[in-house]
This record gives sequence, structure tokens and C-alpha cells, in this order.
Amino acid sequence: MSHALIVEDDADAARMMAALVAEHQFSVATAGSLRDARRQLAMQRPDVVLLDLQLPDGSGMDLFETPELIRHSEVVLITGHASLETSIQALRLGAADYITKPVSKRQLQGILSRVMRPDALQAEIGQMEAEWARSGHFGHLWGRSAAMQRVYRQIARVAVTSISVFVTGESGTGKEVVARSVHDLSRRRARPFLAVNCGAISPNLIESEIFGHEKGSFTGADTQHQGFFERAHGGTLFLDEITEMPIELQVKLLRVLETGTFMRVGSTQLREADVRVIAATNRAPELAVADHKLREDLFYRLNVFPIELPPLRERREDVPLLAEHFLSGVCQREGQVRRFTPQALQALQAYRWPGNVRELRNVVQRVYVMADGDDIGDDWLPRDSGVPMSVAAATAEAAGTVPPAVPSLTLPLGTSMAEAERQLILATFKHFNHHKERTAAALGVSMKTLYNRLKEYAREGESAVATDPD
Repeated sequence: MSHALIVEDDADAARMMAALVAEHQFSVATAGSLRDARRQLAMQRPDVVLLDLQLPDGSGMDLFETPELIRHSEVVLITGHASLETSIQALRLGAADYITKPVSKRQLQGILSRVMRPDALQAEIGQMEAEWARSGHFGHLWGRSAAMQRVYRQIARVAVTSISVFVTGESGTGKEVVARSVHDLSRRRARPFLAVNCGAISPNLIESEIFGHEKGSFTGADTQHQGFFERAHGGTLFLDEITEMPIELQVKLLRVLETGTFMRVGSTQLREADVRVIAATNRAPELAVADHKLREDLFYRLNVFPIELPPLRERREDVPLLAEHFLSGVCQREGQVRRFTPQALQALQAYRWPGNVRELRNVVQRVYVMADGDDIGDDWLPRDSGVPMSVAAATAEAAGTVPPAVPSLTLPLGTSMAEAERQLILATFKHFNHHKERTAAALGVSMKTLYNRLKEYAREGESAVATDPD
């Protein structure tokens, strides 16, 4: 039977929590002070310690000063309010989670359902690190570069906590894969992982999709609807392209993160949100704040633990490993084994990959289809112009056919990043005759990101922008 220690100086609160914990087949001990807690820890090692921060003889955090007492126990802090400072302190000292007073039955159920010994989690991380050393992949991620090793260390450190994570990186670098890896290493792994692209949902529907709605709350609400926060209960909610979320909805998201509660659209009943939030953006978040696309207070609440993904051009040594991995998957699905020639791998590594890992995966699938035999050469691999190089094109280039000069864009020093981005997107869009697919490919962004930017510029009065679908 698992054992729990409740460190709480309020005797009534301690008895209430002890009764709730006992319902989950835990044996329970209580302590009303740090002194009693140390004695209980020495007598019997608990699987979980519910630790109040305010105790008669000091702060609950003082227990971390003797790590040998709690090294094999999961520590959950009990605090009067969930704050950014509490989150950071909990992460730094090694606490796995925290719950807010008054402690509810549902909060406690969620905590107890996720109890895992720290040594078991560390053993699992050790196995993943050994697998990375052998094959080059860590969870769902692939790469041996120093930049990716840094990402792996960050994932291993933060996954075992309940801290909010903010993933940044260019489009196609694998931000959702990072979020999935964090979830799969966490204590929430047995519960849902839901990914939401905030830029792909209509601004008129996004609040209902995230928080749910009651029947009859608006025209067309014919039934009650559970939002992502309810459907992800106990698990992880990944909010991609967070800067595309309407500002007024960001206020409500901040409230959920601060209080752990929310209301469905059309309801006055508070609901608890036992969800870990991982957010992501392909914009520079500080610039999004300056451009009023992201609330500053929400940014700091989400950015407790930032993870920055490097673009593929900054870790080109990983390209052959990734290409072989993607090719292996295609071969397995299609039932025919093909392999890259050394020249093809060299060409792949030399390309700058504006679309990052997503573009590499798509290129591998394309060249597999175009290959005539078992060997995949460099005939159909992309050049830095973004156009596949066929044998005929390569021959023409070798014969001295010079392509027309590519138009350029010059900006004065001091131009803001937001303005530089706007001018670059619009100039590229015009260069490709308002063809969205070619514009997105040249810029290395997703179609949805391009479409959102064009809509934004159209609202600002850019006459050259056409936002209707091609």
C-alpha cells in the first residue's frame, strides 16, 4: 500500500485531507510542524508528501534543506494561492506539483492519480538518454547536435513537474513534438494530450472551443459542449500559435492559469481545471507583446520555463539522421526499401531548409515517390531557391543558363521587427503574384500562419492584400 504524509498545522484541514487520501488506498500519517514532519519521514518513507508552506516552526520549503529525507518521495506543495513565484520556487527545489487552498476533492484525486516516485522517473529518463546515445532519438525527437541536446536536458528537467512551458521556434521546427515529449515523460501521461492551433479556429468560436458552452448560450448552441480544458482534464493542453488568440480571450486564459478555474460560455458555475498548459508560437514573443498580439501578463505567466527550438539550418549535422528516419517510415508504409546515396545526403545537408523539419519530411516523401530504383539520388532534391532540381534543370545550370536575378528588399536600420516582417511578407506575396502556397514555401511558414498575417494586414488597410483562398 502506498503511504502519504500530510504536513499541515491546521488539524481540521489535516483530518479532512487524510480522509480523502485514505479513500485512494493510501496509508496516511500527519504532522503539524517541521519537527514532526522530519520525525515521520525518518520513521517511514512516504510515496507522497502534501506539504503546507506556512508552519509554526518555519516554511515547508525548509524540508528541502535535507534532501536525503525526501529524495524518494513526491512532494506536493499546499499554498494559499497559485503564483508565478510559487511555480518557479517549486521547480527549483524539486517539488512535483502544488495545490491551492481550500483543497478540493477533485484536486486531490488528480494529484494522487499521478503519484510516481522520483527515482522511477529518473530511471526512465536515464533509459531515454541511453537510447539517444545509441540511436540519436529522445522521445519523439531526433538529433545529436549540441542544440538538441540542450532541448533534451530541458525536457527531462521540466517534464516531471507541473510547470507551464512556453515553446518558441520557427514554423516546422517541431514545437508540438516537444510538447508531446514533455507530456509523455510527465506524471500526466495516462491522461489526454490535446493540441489546439489557436490560429485555425474562428475568433467567434474559439472561446466555446476552449472553455465549452451551455445549451442555448448563443445562436446555434443546440447542445451542451465540453471545451478543451474539460476534455483534457488531468492531462496536457497544447496551445499552438498562442499569439493568434484574441486578446479578450487571453484575459480568460490568464485567469485559468492563476486560479485553476473557468466557466463555460453561458454559465455562471465555476469549474476546476486540472490541466497542464504548454503554449507555443513561431513569433518572437517579446515582439508579439510589443505589437499587442500577446498580453504581457499572460506571456510572463506562460514563460515560466521557456524552450527555444533551433531551426534546422543551425543543426545541419542532424539532417542525415532525420532524413534516414523519415525514409525508414515511408519504406515501412509503402513496402519497398530505398536508400539515399552519399551524394543525396550531402545535398540534403547543404540545403538551408526554410521550412525546417516539416519541409525535410515532405521532401523525403516526395523523392521516395520520384526515385526510379532502390537508390535515391539528388535529382529531385530542393535547391536554395526552393524549386526541386531535376536532371534537366541541373544540366541546364551546368551548361551556363543563368536564372533571372531574384528581387531584393532593403530596409533602413531601426525598422521594427513587426514592420520588417510585414514588408517581407507583402513583398514576397507580390513577387509570387499572390500565390499563397509559393509564398508560404519561400518564407518557410505554414499556410495558416501566412493567411493569418495577410488577414491582419488587410484589416490594417493594405490594399495589395487578397485574403480569399486561391
